[in-house]
Amino acid sequence: MNIHRLVSRQTLLYQRFYLSFKHFPSALSVKKFQTLPTFTQQNRITPSIDLTEKGNLFSSYVSFNDCLSQCCRTKSIGPGLQIHGQLTKSGSLIDDRLRNQLINLYSKCRAFGYARNLLDESPEPDLVSWSAIISGYVQNGMLKEAVLAFREMQLLGILCNEFAFSSVLKACSIREDLVFGRQIHKVVLVTGFGSDVFVANTLVVVYAKCGEFRDARRLFDEIPERGVVSWNALFSCYVKGNYFEEAISLFREMVSTNMKPNEFSLSSMLHACAGRGDGDTGRKIHGYLIKLGHEEDQFSTNALVDMYAKAGDMEDARAVFENILEPDTVSWNAIIAGSTLHDEHDLALELFCKMNNSGGYPNMFTLSSALKACAGLRMKELGRQLHSILMKKDVNADLFIGVGLLDMYCKCGLMEDAKIFFKTMSEKDLIAWNAMISGYSLNGNDKDAVRTFCEMYNGGVGFNKTTLSTILKSLSSVQDTEVGSQIHAISVKSGLNSDDYVINSLVDLYGKSGKIKETAKIFNESRIGDLASFTSMITAYSHHGQGEEALKLFRKMLAMELLPDPYVCSALLSACVSLSAYELGKQIHVHILKLGYTSDTFAGNSLVNMYAKCGSLNDATLSFSRLSDKGIISWSAMIGGLANHGHGKEALELFNKMLLDGVNPNHVTLVSVLCACSHAGLVDEAKHYFQTMEDLYGIKPTLEHYACMIDIFARAGKLDEALKLVNEMPYEANGAIWGSLLGAAKTHKNVELGQRAAEMLFTLEPEKSGTHVLLANLYASAGMWENVTEMRKLMKENKVKKEPGMSWIEVKDKVHTFIVSDSSHPRSKQIYAKLYELKDLMVKEGYVPVLEIDLHDVDRSEKEELLLHHSEKLAVAFALIATPAGAPIMIKKNLRICLDCHTAFKFICKIVSREIIVRDTNRYHHFKDGSCSCRDYW
Repeated sequence: MNIHRLVSRQTLLYQRFYLSFKHFPSALSVKKFQTLPTFTQQNRITPSIDLTEKGNLFSSYVSFNDCLSQCCRTKSIGPGLQIHGQLTKSGSLIDDRLRNQLINLYSKCRAFGYARNLLDESPEPDLVSWSAIISGYVQNGMLKEAVLAFREMQLLGILCNEFAFSSVLKACSIREDLVFGRQIHKVVLVTGFGSDVFVANTLVVVYAKCGEFRDARRLFDEIPERGVVSWNALFSCYVKGNYFEEAISLFREMVSTNMKPNEFSLSSMLHACAGRGDGDTGRKIHGYLIKLGHEEDQFSTNALVDMYAKAGDMEDARAVFENILEPDTVSWNAIIAGSTLHDEHDLALELFCKMNNSGGYPNMFTLSSALKACAGLRMKELGRQLHSILMKKDVNADLFIGVGLLDMYCKCGLMEDAKIFFKTMSEKDLIAWNAMISGYSLNGNDKDAVRTFCEMYNGGVGFNKTTLSTILKSLSSVQDTEVGSQIHAISVKSGLNSDDYVINSLVDLYGKSGKIKETAKIFNESRIGDLASFTSMITAYSHHGQGEEALKLFRKMLAMELLPDPYVCSALLSACVSLSAYELGKQIHVHILKLGYTSDTFAGNSLVNMYAKCGSLNDATLSFSRLSDKGIISWSAMIGGLANHGHGKEALELFNKMLLDGVNPNHVTLVSVLCACSHAGLVDEAKHYFQTMEDLYGIKPTLEHYACMIDIFARAGKLDEALKLVNEMPYEANGAIWGSLLGAAKTHKNVELGQRAAEMLFTLEPEKSGTHVLLANLYASAGMWENVTEMRKLMKENKVKKEPGMSWIEVKDKVHTFIVSDSSHPRSKQIYAKLYELKDLMVKEGYVPVLEIDLHDVDRSEKEELLLHHSEKLAVAFALIATPAGAPIMIKKNLRICLDCHTAFKFICKIVSREIIVRDTNRYHHFKDGSCSCRDYW
């Protein structure tokens, strides 16, 4: 063979020309396989091997053998080719040892064409040459070729040894080919190699890698003399299969047998601890590393950094990292990735800069972590700089980095950049599509999220639980149950409807859309019972007026030993508001205290809102004062609370204090401010806030703001100004506005305005009986009794039923409800006895019943009796016999408190020396020392 031709063929080093094996249909149809050489950059000529001496090539067998051994160790194919040429020229290739050395060299250097030629030219190919070529295939990742070579070797009748078995079994483990692995296992047993530790270890790995851990453990237990390599083989498989607990248990078993672990054992255990986030066990493994003298091992120290970082102990992770003399890329990646994992994004970027400054070489994993840190800190410019670096590295070819860039742009709010980059991605997998959909959802572009999902679905990309839960979240935000039901159907068809995330998203969607029956059905059928599902279901009940169901579910949740989070507590406090359940609200407050959520702004704001709306302004003020971080929601809740309790001036003072603290109002805050002015009769102040809100705070008045302003004018008797604003505002007046005008018309006896308002309400809200009642009252106050009779007749003909007045009071966690002239309560006799006792005491103090508000066609005494039996008076009488002396009395009413009850309570609170708090449909009335907080302006 010409040496020059051999050497010149090195130009093929970077080209792949080998042909894959053909499958053998049966043992009778054996075909040879042929491959040509393929080399990598590792297969370079190593200058340290000099094959010449004084201009002549070595010719002795020993010299050739030594040189080939050195070439195999360094994978130096150039000198090997020269030796091959010399041996061919001298006719020395007849020596089997030299031939096998060359086959081994070519196999290691991926030059399988040369290796196979030598094998084919051999008069009697032996086990060593076949083992070399099979081992070479496995080492170079050509697993299919290794298996086919092994089959051909068997068909040629060549018996295997432990090295050939181990090589082909390794190929089976990497390919996770359990079927062929079992076949080889049978051959191993037949040929008597089952007791060989080297082969047995490889068999253990095959079964474990294929998920057959029971068989793997059985084989492991059958190894007669298990060394540390055997233990390490099973450790490694358990860890790679995410069986961390089993790996740690096996390690403890190993230590109990006095088997001394090596650095590989300990590294595997550190990976298991990292997977479990188990810092305590990890520290014990750290102790073994120090005790056994492996703390200087780079592989082990990198594993230590990774373990401490994933266990959340960044201080120890940094301590280990800083003791590494020369941290490599893996070391830097472990500490940087750990920092981003625990949201220490500043630290991650600081370490990234240090890595660059110290001469480190960031790889794709480093840059991916840096992108996550940029996303976490919303650092747009640095993210763009990293993108420019990655463009030089052909980022489009790396999906992992591409998704990282996509995620960074989305989390930084740069959706246009994300959209452009997404379009330029040459390959988009499911993760990339999910990142884009999540980005739209995160930034409130819910319609774009739905559109992208449709594009993805129609393109046949597929979807997973992340896709469905994200798109359901977007549909929940826009309350689109029509598309949501289609996604629900897709989840059922795909089987993902049993996934916890999808179920919780469905519960959230239907719950926010008010479809409580569907929500409850999904929740009850799912049987998940996790915190997220309970939170969604409790929130749905709370927000749609089913507070009792929310509290029942909460009790069930506690019985399952599930601890509520701040969101559950907030939803429960909302339920307490809807039920006016002050005592239950206090119990939820106790849970918040026990669970340490007092500093949580979300829970704190809900407490302020609950106490304010359940009548305890003092508790609301105290909860507000304890908030460490007062946001606009906190201020708005407190201002609204003061306004509803009739403390208009105090509400405005708090609003001014908020402005001084640098907090800008939102539209809700300004509604509360206008309500405060309304309840306190502060017309001029209200006009000022209303007229300047757009100039000062950039908030354009909404229908709600106009409604407040119209109500303010109407209450103050400025009916012309109220009507003028109704005509001038850019919105159509709704039922609330016309209802306010009708109420004002009654108060100020303006029949014309009242009739107009009533006509509008009959059109807008025909089902409400309150309109008929108010109009009849207006006619009665104006002495228009014929109109009153006509109105009553109209109500009867239209079958309009007046909503019955109802009052309720909470005593010892039980709600007691009363209606007019109620006698159903178990303590009715005592209640009425107390009521008549109060009547006598009030009359002595100068109380005169306000008979004109009663429209019944009966005599005076009967009217007095009917007024005395109003539901709120019954509730107060019950409270006086059922609650401790001196305790405040808190009554809730479904209608506006009547003038007679309002008058009576001013007398009663003074007679019994107790504060009476009444919450009606409009506001709170605090009766104390003979007067009301509304100052009779209500």
